[in-house]
Amino acid sequence: MAERPLSPHFTVYRWAYTMTLSILHRVSGLALSLALVAFVLWLVAISLGPASYDAFSPALQSWPVRILIALAIIALLYHFANGLRHLAWDMGWGFELRQARASAAVVLIVVAIASIACLVFLFRHGAGA
Repeated sequence: MAERPLSPHFTVYRWAYTMTLSILHRVSGLALSLALVAFVLWLVAISLGPASYDAFSPALQSWPVRILIALAIIALLYHFANGLRHLAWDMGWGFELRQARASAAVVLIVVAIASIACLVFLFRHGAGA
């Protein structure tokens, strides 16, 4: 039986930041799945009444949870922005190397600006507190 050809992977290609963005897209999707579980737990606490929510609320105000919320917001913004980039690729737009690099830079800039705006609003103004 003839040997089947191996699929190329990262050891065949020179590493590019577009590869990093693709991997981060998958990681952010996984992070959002985990954040969804936490969000559902929060909704369950709300639905069980004021006493249950009051017991759950101090955990939401702790710094480790606030950091996790911030990371979930950044993951959501990144996954959304990079998802739009992937949709453009699905339509056949932006495959040229120059265009792919430019769209990667746009994604990172948009995510940075949107993340700062969302996190300042959330933590400085005490939204949800």
